[in-house]
Formats: sequence, C-alpha cells, structure tokens
Amino acid sequence: MKDININSQDQSNSVPLQGLGVNSSFRATSSKTIQPADRLSSISEYYFSTKLKEVAEMNAKGMNVISLGIGSPDLPPSKETIEALCQSAAEANTHGYQPYVGIPELRKAFADWYKKWFSVELNPANEIQPLIGSKEGILHISLAFLNPGDGVLVPNPGYPTYSSVSNLVQAKVHTYDLDENDNWQPDFEAIEKLDLSNVKLMWVNYPNMPTGASASPELFEKLVAFGKKHGIIICNDNPYSFILNDNRLSILQVEGAKDICIELNSMSKSHNMPGWRMGMLASNAQFVQWILKVKSNIDSGQFKPMQVAAIAAMNNSDEWHREMNIELYKNRRNIAEEILKMLGCTFDKKQVGLFLWARIPKKYKDSGELADRVLYDAKVFITPGFIFGDKGNQYIRLSLCANERMLNEALNRIKEM
Repeated sequence: MKDININSQDQSNSVPLQGLGVNSSFRATSSKTIQPADRLSSISEYYFSTKLKEVAEMNAKGMNVISLGIGSPDLPPSKETIEALCQSAAEANTHGYQPYVGIPELRKAFADWYKKWFSVELNPANEIQPLIGSKEGILHISLAFLNPGDGVLVPNPGYPTYSSVSNLVQAKVHTYDLDENDNWQPDFEAIEKLDLSNVKLMWVNYPNMPTGASASPELFEKLVAFGKKHGIIICNDNPYSFILNDNRLSILQVEGAKDICIELNSMSKSHNMPGWRMGMLASNAQFVQWILKVKSNIDSGQFKPMQVAAIAAMNNSDEWHREMNIELYKNRRNIAEEILKMLGCTFDKKQVGLFLWARIPKKYKDSGELADRVLYDAKVFITPGFIFGDKGNQYIRLSLCANERMLNEALNRIKEM
C-alpha cells in the first residue's frame, strides 16, 4: 500500500489524522489539505459565542462578571406552562416524532394568540408554521426563497443573523441604513435609488432590535406597498412586541400584507422561554408550504410536551404579561438608565423592548473601546453596537435580563471605575 502524507499548508483549516481513528502507518506524501466550504469564509463565529467564552474564563478566575449582554430572560415561564410540560411528559404516548407542521392544537393556539393580541386572522391549517425558535426561521426562509446571487435588503444596524444567513446561502447583501434622526426607520427614498432588480427579500424588525424603536401602522403600510411594487418579500421579525410596550403591532394587520409578507414571532422573550426554542411564522399558504418544504428536510419536529406547554403559555393572563413584561422591566430599566448616565451616554426614553440602546460619549473612538473598558475595569459585560453594523459603532446596548440586585451592583462597580 502506498503511504500517503497530508502536509498541511494551512494548519488552522486542516484536519489532523491523529485521533480520528487513522492507522499510524497511514503516512502523508500528498500536499492536498482538507478545507472547509467556501461559504465559511463569508461569516465569523457569532460574537456572543466568542465573547462569552472570554467572560467564562474571567469568571473561572473568580472575577464574577455581571452580564448585561444577552437578551435571555432570567425568570421562568408561568406555573401553568411548567405544569403542562410535566403532565404531558409523564404520558406514555408523547415521546415519538411529531408532525413537521406541529400539532393542530399548537397551530390553533398561535392563531388565537394572533387574533387576541394583534387582531390578525390566520388560518391555523395552512398560514402558520411552528419553528424551533425564530432564528431557525431566518435560515428556512432564506433557503426557500434565495438563489445564489439573489439580493437581500438588511438593516444597518440590525440583527447580525440576517447578514450571516444571507451569506451562508450565497445571496448578495444590500444594507440599508437606519438613522436615529428618522426614529430608526427605513429611508425609502434612499432604498429606491439602489438597484433592486435582483432583490427578493427584505428583513425588517419592529419593535426594533437593537435600537428599541417602535413601528407605526404607517411604516408597515409603506413596507407592504414597497414589497408589492418591487416584488420583494418583506420579512418582519417580531419577538419584542410585548416588552415595555402597550402598542402591539403586526405587519400582517395591513390589508393585503399576507400576499407579500412573512412575520416571525417567538415565545423566548414574551413568555420567558428562551431555551425552549418555541417560535412560529405566519404568511400566505403558498409561502408557508415552500418554507415547510425546506424545514421538513432539516429537522424532525418538536417535542410534544413542549408544544403542549406552549399552548398553556399562550393562555397566560393579562396580569401575568403586565407583571412580567411591563412592571418587571420598567423597574430594571430605571437602574439601567442610571448606568448609562454614569457612562455619559445619551438615549431615547421612548424605546421599547428588552434592551436599552444608547449613544456613547465622543471621547471614545467606538463602542468596542467603551465596552472593553467596562468589562476589564468594572467586570460588567455590555454589548458594543458595532456588532450590529457600522451604523452602531457609536452606540452600546444593555440587556434588562438581570435582576435589580445585579443591576445595582453593576451601577456601583461603574461608579468606582
């Protein structure tokens, strides 16, 4: 047998033979190396994936970093939600594979939920698709509608996953700027000047993350009209509408919106269920069917007890939502505002959602400099705005997913910094 030797020219991308069950007599003479797919060159590891490793290392050294970075609600779901999960999980017939479209009761619950909170009528049989969190929906939608080279409109600043997934499916990203002076809303006049001939998809996100800006019926009407004019699917990512917000809106409230729009929603923020990965999308029956065609080839459905529990969660009382999504975060935000004032930042008090977005003082060159100073000197982790695009360079974001004791401790540490 001829000996083969793989001489790595790029040690970071090559795969070592040792430890992979390869016989030691298998030696290298070939100069060919194993490389990852080209698509990996267009993305980086998710910022929080890498930064939280550093925070974990600091904590392992006893530094006790307070995290105000991730938007992961720190309290459990309602008692009824957990009880429904436990009761269903104890049944003998709930542990098998489930329908790719979710159980009928879950789809009906989502339809009733949209009717109650958004006054939107949805057919549970074919206009709703449950998701393993709305983040996976971004991938499924992109795979369903985008060919390599197709254009995608992505907000700047905006959720990084819109761009990274677009790059993974080899689409062409066209960013459109959001500006503080325009309440972080799209400048349609500027967008119309772009070459839109090959654009198939536009990502929007209201209430907006990271800026906390609210939508309006007029904005959603403009987006629907823009999508129909240019044949561009408008995808509204809508997981923050319950948090510190009494004016809940859906783009699907606009007449004819289902013809050209897809809306993603999630139970992660509004129902304290981030790790449960319970989300959904809603649109017209044809769009939902195309997306299902992708999804059904990727996963095998969701655990039935979690679907049953999600149904219970969607029946949470108005009082539960008022306490968890308004009063709780209102008290936390008062402290977060003091933290930002202590840092010399300015912010819009009208913003809604799970975060507080603020402009940094001019003495810092960018948000990364301030975020690193707070991390290393005060042992408090905050999110630099540059991760959301270059239009976020001069901003930072604070998460409200820390209790009042931790927020006060963060404030005290920054006072001493």
